[in-house]
Amino acid sequence: FQDVMQLLEELRELREQPTDPQAEQEIIDSIEEVYFSSDSFDTVQYELEKLPSDLNLLELEEYRDKLKRQQAAVSKRVADLILEKQPSYVKELERVTSLQTNLQLAAVICTNARRQLHAAKEGFTEASLGLLANQRRRQLLTGLLKSLRTIKTLQRTDVRLSEMLEEEDYPGAIQLCLECQKAASTFKHYNCIRWEQLDVALSKTCKHFDVSHYTKVQLAYKLLGKTQTAMDQLHMHFTQAIHNTVFQVVLGYVELCAGNADTKFQKMPYKDLCTHITTDSYIPCLTDLCKALWEVMLSYHLTMQWHDEHYKEEETTPGAGNAEGSDESTVGRSYVKKKLEHGLTRIWQDVQLKVKAYLLGTDVSNFKYDDFIVVLDVISRLMQVGEEFCGSKSELLQESIKRQSVNYFKNYHRTRLEELRMFLENETWELCPVKSNFSIAQLHEFRFMGQCRSPSVSPSRQPESTEPVELCLFEQYLQGGNPFEMQIDNKDEETEDVLASNGYESDELEKSVYQDYDSDSDVPEELKQDYVDEQTGDGPVKSVSRETLRSRKRSDYNAPILTNTTLNVIRLVGKYMQMMNILKPIAFDVIHCVSQLFDYYLYAVYTFFGRNDMYESSGLGLISSRLRTTLSRIQESLINMVSPHASPEERKEKVPSPHLSQLVVLTSSDTLYGLAERVVATESLVFLAEQFEFLQPHLDTTMPSAKKPFLQQFYSQTVSTASELRKPIYWIVAAKAIDYEQMLLLMAGVKWDIKEIMSQHNVYVDVLLKEFEKFNQRLGDVSKIVRIPLPVSNVLWEHCIRLANRTLVEGYANVKKCSNEGRALMQLDFQQFLMKLEKLTDLRPIPDKEFVETYIKAYYLTENDMEQFIKNHREYSMKQLTNLVNVCLGSHINKKARQKLLAAIDDIDRPKR
Repeated sequence: FQDVMQLLEELRELREQPTDPQAEQEIIDSIEEVYFSSDSFDTVQYELEKLPSDLNLLELEEYRDKLKRQQAAVSKRVADLILEKQPSYVKELERVTSLQTNLQLAAVICTNARRQLHAAKEGFTEASLGLLANQRRRQLLTGLLKSLRTIKTLQRTDVRLSEMLEEEDYPGAIQLCLECQKAASTFKHYNCIRWEQLDVALSKTCKHFDVSHYTKVQLAYKLLGKTQTAMDQLHMHFTQAIHNTVFQVVLGYVELCAGNADTKFQKMPYKDLCTHITTDSYIPCLTDLCKALWEVMLSYHLTMQWHDEHYKEEETTPGAGNAEGSDESTVGRSYVKKKLEHGLTRIWQDVQLKVKAYLLGTDVSNFKYDDFIVVLDVISRLMQVGEEFCGSKSELLQESIKRQSVNYFKNYHRTRLEELRMFLENETWELCPVKSNFSIAQLHEFRFMGQCRSPSVSPSRQPESTEPVELCLFEQYLQGGNPFEMQIDNKDEETEDVLASNGYESDELEKSVYQDYDSDSDVPEELKQDYVDEQTGDGPVKSVSRETLRSRKRSDYNAPILTNTTLNVIRLVGKYMQMMNILKPIAFDVIHCVSQLFDYYLYAVYTFFGRNDMYESSGLGLISSRLRTTLSRIQESLINMVSPHASPEERKEKVPSPHLSQLVVLTSSDTLYGLAERVVATESLVFLAEQFEFLQPHLDTTMPSAKKPFLQQFYSQTVSTASELRKPIYWIVAAKAIDYEQMLLLMAGVKWDIKEIMSQHNVYVDVLLKEFEKFNQRLGDVSKIVRIPLPVSNVLWEHCIRLANRTLVEGYANVKKCSNEGRALMQLDFQQFLMKLEKLTDLRPIPDKEFVETYIKAYYLTENDMEQFIKNHREYSMKQLTNLVNVCLGSHINKKARQKLLAAIDDIDRPKR
């Protein structure tokens, strides 16, 4: 303290020195900022480093004086600040000193108090209270000894009772019994007097029911007159058994997967524990969970069965007791029966709540399809158990499994649509060879359709025998076993890797679906020989080559036309229907997704092979209004057109438009502009539509009544339009296969204003017929690659003939001058064309035949008839009608009539503008 005071005196002296404040501030401002940078700044080192290489004494002294002035100014400023705070410092120092004194006093007081309390404890509390505690303990032990002696006497009472009965001292025996009962009731608070062991024996029947054990327990309660109490206790034990069972099963799997000795899981609530189940252990744990719950429900079922049989025996046993006892027994039976019946619903509700918590504890949206089907199978079987157990529809289970199924199915369907797009974009539209007896029922995914079963039962669990009455599950497994044991055991037998690209190599049944063209298994043995003598069997009559045999087989081959992608879609539909068949509540969601599979396939076929801007100008009505509406609906609802206004959710539910593989060439005339690929694509779509028609009754039975209009509209507006795609797709081939422009040029060179009737048709007819012959030949070449069904052939010929006939009319409409003999030549040309054409095709009647004949005959019409013709025949273009009027001018129509007819043509065309 003295040092501090001395320092303050020095600072005061320094402060009293006269200075100029402004000059002092200038000196402080002149100090370099580096001096204020940090506390560790070395000023000496800094100044020494600043010294120049050539030292000047005068400059050094001047610089030293400058530094001294700066130091003095800083010291004075510091002194001023310290002295300003001196009163506060002195006051605070006094407070600290006072506080120190008070603390020392408090420490002394506390020490004295503790010493006195210790002395009081030793001298009074421990001695006095210890004596009181010992006295109380002595009194308790004395009373206990007396009670034990009484209990010991009670234990020996049975010996004394036997002796008194032998002595025929009945009043004494009864008196002794009454005293024993009174004594027993007095000491019932002791464990040896309680009935806990009997209650434990009752609880054991909840998991493993044993008839003899349960009979003994019920008899004991009956002797005690506590039958109703036993029922109350029994239901409490069943509730506890359900909770303990599911908790232990789930806990075992959680700890096993956790792989450590952490015991935190044992203290978790059951609902939270379920969230720790891993994906790999989800199905085994669910199966074990259902197995354990089955044991509990089976025990309850057997308990009810025991009571029913027991009461029937009592009713049939004569002399069951007096009237009063009988009335009491009836009341007890009625209570037990109602209690057991009410317990059915209560126990099943507990089971549902436990399984629901387990189902919703894990996100199953990324499960494999097979694994999810197993989950549905297990829950479906559990719901069947519930229906047989208490007649419940299992609303809680249905709600939880529906939620999981919808979540799973949306994710699954989105992935499958992306896969379908990939398949379509890599599809080369080559024929996938299958046998002529191919049926979707041969595919693994549709095996469930051939099995009759309850809607709530898994397809893979249906008994093979066709007995008229099927035993319920509780009867089937009464003697042992478990309805959930076959779940994992049969998994390998029931399923295959259906999510593989096609997966046909591993399935022998589906191997048999495919046709082996090189196999001669269905050819008679004699035809396999090199030569056969029809008379003796020895001499060669006709050599039959292997190629000839194969060509015969191919010509007789009438198998469906489909591709690998078509099979993939069919298999997907089968998988969807499996899920829908097991879980009816999501039937509409599944069928909606099934419709999207068909929609996308149809849209892809149309986009790849049928989209063309020339349709509207053809005037042939190639795309019906129904088909146009369907395509627009698919594009709006399913196809992602990369709209900037679309929400992320909308984009998520849509699929990009597919693109045709670059390996598919549709521009080569040698292949009839990809006719083989077009046939495979279009006819595979038609085949797919036929399969959907086949599945319609099954889909209709599973569809909710309120949603059936959707299914009907899907079939009437979409499935039925598949065959309508033939017209636009094959029209492109027909439009390019024959050179119609060349025919127009040849017709333009014909002279039609001749004066005599000709007997020879024009050259353009022969050229056109040669084009048709060439088309027929190329059509035959394509048919060697892929079978061309009759409807396809008819559509192709119809398009070609229609286009040819319309080209003829267009050529006749280009005529500037024409005589009556010229009209006759036109008819001759057309009749020659028809005669030769009918030899090339079996299509009858010839399309648009009347279209040409009517136009040619219109040249002979009078003015009034011509006006009526113009109004009635709007299928002809304005140019064709105008040319008809102009050519007739001068022969039988004058200029005034011409103006009138042209005005009529203009009136017809005006509404189109």
